[in-house]
Amino acid sequence: MGVEKTDATAYHTSKGKFSDVSDHDAESIQSPPRHALQRKLENRHIAMISIGGVIGTGLFVGTADSLMYGGPIGLLLGYVVMGTIVYSVMITLGEMVAFLPIPGGHIKLAERFVDPAFSFTLGWNYWYSWMISSEIAAAALLINYWNDTVNNSVWVIMCFVVVLTINMLGTGAYGEAEFIFASIKVITITGLIILGIIIDLGGGPNHDRIGFRYWKNPGPFVQYNGIGGVKGRFLGWWAVLTQAAFSFIGTEIVAIAAGEAKNPRRTLPKAIRRVYIRILLFYIGGTLVIGLLVPSNNPLLQLNSGTAQSPFVIAIETAGIKSLPSIVNACLLTSAWSAASSDLYTASRAVYGLAASGNASKYFLKTTRNGSPYVAVLFSASFSLLAFMAVSTSAGAVFNWLANMSSVAGLMSWFGISVTYLRFYKGMQAQGIDRKTLPYYTNLQPYAAWWGVVSTITICFFSGWSVFLKGEWNTANFVTNYLLFITWPIMYVGARYYYGIKPVAAKDMDFKSDLAEIVADSYDEPPPKNKMEAFWKWLVSIAAPLDNF
Repeated sequence: MGVEKTDATAYHTSKGKFSDVSDHDAESIQSPPRHALQRKLENRHIAMISIGGVIGTGLFVGTADSLMYGGPIGLLLGYVVMGTIVYSVMITLGEMVAFLPIPGGHIKLAERFVDPAFSFTLGWNYWYSWMISSEIAAAALLINYWNDTVNNSVWVIMCFVVVLTINMLGTGAYGEAEFIFASIKVITITGLIILGIIIDLGGGPNHDRIGFRYWKNPGPFVQYNGIGGVKGRFLGWWAVLTQAAFSFIGTEIVAIAAGEAKNPRRTLPKAIRRVYIRILLFYIGGTLVIGLLVPSNNPLLQLNSGTAQSPFVIAIETAGIKSLPSIVNACLLTSAWSAASSDLYTASRAVYGLAASGNASKYFLKTTRNGSPYVAVLFSASFSLLAFMAVSTSAGAVFNWLANMSSVAGLMSWFGISVTYLRFYKGMQAQGIDRKTLPYYTNLQPYAAWWGVVSTITICFFSGWSVFLKGEWNTANFVTNYLLFITWPIMYVGARYYYGIKPVAAKDMDFKSDLAEIVADSYDEPPPKNKMEAFWKWLVSIAAPLDNF
């Protein structure tokens, strides 16, 4: 391009005075005074949130339907393909947020590098994906394992109170609670994978060596809806993708947490590099074990039934291990609470980011003394009451409906993140900034971002294809699969008309605002004081060899 590349930090410090908000902020936010979020999330919080923060009911419960529709190989391949998309989105997002870890994350970055209308659309879509109460509905489904005679409203209220309390106590309380919950989830999924291997090899009480039995009968794939041949197997695999997306949705939570993380330029790149661990060990390893232990024609996999169970619980019961199924189900319940807490945390910060960009009421910027955006938390929490749909309908059916909407909204958010990065990449080139000087970069760009754009749009477009099969029309499934996909272009066009602003030119993109404060907040990590701190330092550095891959 003929533009001499320069060091990113030197480039920006040479541009003059740094501001706390962008020009658009100054125009759109007059009063009340802006109350900043506080950086209270420590390295260990970010570490555990990035590894296990959003491992939830998608993996533990939602895989039941995926196994039933796709078979063991269809389930595994679906998660492998979705894993490549997630990894691409995360390294795409990581490069931006490690450089500019600001409140609002990618929502604010979309305003800088695309335009305010795109930020508006991405932000409200992202908020919607997180305020959907699928995790609370899943909690009711899990509790029904022990007692299905109590009205589901009791379990919904109980989960709602726990989640709201954690978030109202502030970022520090959320970080500690999520550290504990995520630790339980990581231990649980690791233990289940090990136990699954033991059971598969005949180490259970019944000493039944399963091996690859269920890959032979009923088979590696399922002929979706009785459709024969390759077509039926392909459709079964494709049916897994949307559910797999729901399991992975939330991996990008570290971007939203960036505005409240201590030493963000050090901790965030490490968190981004750990993503592959979760994808390979927990998701790919977990789905492989599920496919080995549970046949795809097991009737307990049907989430729309009142007797649905987690595939892990089904496998343990079948192996004849007493008491353990209840213990595992309790651990899965804490994962639902944890994921629901993360949902509310992320939704409230998304609203905060929207308000900071002038795309939502300025009152969402109000915070308590401990830095909790209480107005945004209460507003987002009010929509969690949608989970009360589980009172009059099967909790499994409600979980599926809400999971469909969350999946599509999440995929569209990944689409928005990828588009934002492509503009960020273009701006870096136009302004002669050397990406190798950024806190985190990867040689896979811009191809990873393009893969994110193309794959997410394709999956969303075909997400509700099953309703178009002869005799399979289902209004609820059609609406939950396509409502948010259709509203995205409507919101963007409407916002473009409202703002009347063209997309930001590459040469005019703002790479300097907030940078001085961010650099000032960076510091070298002190040496560990004890064995526990040494363990966490090891944990956050185990992916260091993948720095620039």
